[in-house]
Amino acid sequence: MSPLNITHRDAAAGPVLQVVGELDYEQATALREEVERLVLSPGQSLVIDLSGLDFCDSTGISALLAARQRAQTADAEVILSTVPADTLRILRIIGLDQVFTIAAGGETDGTARPRGGDGSSHG
Repeated sequence: MSPLNITHRDAAAGPVLQVVGELDYEQATALREEVERLVLSPGQSLVIDLSGLDFCDSTGISALLAARQRAQTADAEVILSTVPADTLRILRIIGLDQVFTIAAGGETDGTARPRGGDGSSHG
């Protein structure tokens, strides 16, 4: 098991969280708590960089959905960046690639272009 490590930095468009390790039942609460601590303003983008994600189970997916809900409540959006292939496959199977804005790698400054089923941003 890889411990979950979440780092936070601010970018021009909003906060960036880099998630490294396993986002599973035992550790998903850490992401939820980190997102709850963020100050989000209307129009901002919360980028969740998943480039270091080793594993994500259904509880991890739920934590990502909770982050999206938190952002929507603040009139902001969530961008999932550098989603690993196995996690992206799961998101596509359950249709969440149509719910989240998914950005290709290296676009963690909040200026990411959407990469989803039809190429448009869903929020």
